[in-house]
Amino acid sequence: RDIVMAAMMGAEEYGIGTAALIAMGCIMVRQCQSNTCPVGVCTQDEKLRAMFTGSADKVVNLITFYAQEVREILASIGARSVDEIIGRADLLTQVSRGAANLDDLDLNPLLITVDGADKIVYDRSKPRNAVLETLDAEIVKDAARFFEDGEKMQLSYAVRNTQRTVGTRTSSMIVQKFGMRNNLQPDHLTVRLTGSAGQSLGAFAAPGLKIEVSGDANDYVGKGLSGGTIVVRPPMSSPLVAADNTIIGNTVLYGATNGYLFAAGRAGERFAVRNSGASVVIEGCGSNGCEYMTGGVAVILGRIGANFGAGMTGGMAYLYDPEGLARDYINVETLLLCPVTQSHWEAELKGLIERHLKETGSRRADEILSNWDREKGNFLQVCPKEMLALLPHPVAAVEEPSAVPAE
Repeated sequence: RDIVMAAMMGAEEYGIGTAALIAMGCIMVRQCQSNTCPVGVCTQDEKLRAMFTGSADKVVNLITFYAQEVREILASIGARSVDEIIGRADLLTQVSRGAANLDDLDLNPLLITVDGADKIVYDRSKPRNAVLETLDAEIVKDAARFFEDGEKMQLSYAVRNTQRTVGTRTSSMIVQKFGMRNNLQPDHLTVRLTGSAGQSLGAFAAPGLKIEVSGDANDYVGKGLSGGTIVVRPPMSSPLVAADNTIIGNTVLYGATNGYLFAAGRAGERFAVRNSGASVVIEGCGSNGCEYMTGGVAVILGRIGANFGAGMTGGMAYLYDPEGLARDYINVETLLLCPVTQSHWEAELKGLIERHLKETGSRRADEILSNWDREKGNFLQVCPKEMLALLPHPVAAVEEPSAVPAE
């Protein structure tokens, strides 16, 4: 019924991903990030994976039932196929369900029928809208010597926020030509952009590709980052204090597995969500930072938002916290907090800040490094409790946060 109604309102495709997962045995425990899925759908634990009972036949059976019921509904209204009802909003009408809070909602604006729509049969053979050439098409063309001869190159372009996934197609070409485990230098192909980059800048960027932005970038910077390097810094002429202003959007480094990101400014919400291997330095972030993070290193040279580290089960974070406010925003149920006193972790932290300064010219990084002996005491190391036994080097004596008194 939902599929039929969606078609009448103009839908041409229908997603059934969650239902298919349920058919395979998922019981929606919602602890996918903890490696404890009781039915073995989302876990690497061999004992739990043995509990998995799903099969392709179960999904086929589900979709067969969907198709059968859709056919029954179509037959009841005299339609021969789904194509005949796509866009036929005139076949829908709002009905009362006896709930005052819903009956007051007027759905008629959703049921507008285009003139003559009841006489049109949807043509599935019509061509899809053409996908315009992206900036990557120009990059691949200009980088011909890099792809043909492995020559080291630097290319420069203006960018605007309607140009999305810059670097993704280029990364695909790099992997096809040189492979994921290539011998390219980190900046073998450097792409310099000036302006505001659109969504998913550097998504799935491969080893050998470096993207530098003089300006800012939208959401999903470095989504699925796979070995490339991304640098975002304000223009030289900008009068703004970088550490006080947002320079990259929400959900940065979603699902990143490898590579580096340096941004001279703040990130939005859900920073480094599901990061599993990338190293990053930024100068502040919004709510839910390092959510579900399983690997990598995050250095944040500024204030964080609420619920930091929710579901974080791996990796390491370093927070610059001279005012001592960070603890109030951290999810302490699964995280341990301590100062950075061990030489191994101090070297890791300082090395990333030094590279951040080199890549972005960050004033905040410069100030911290100029007074390192004093400033290193302002950093808070954040480590998942379940990682302690697996670390190659011990962290400092852990400082358990004071308990909140019961009301």
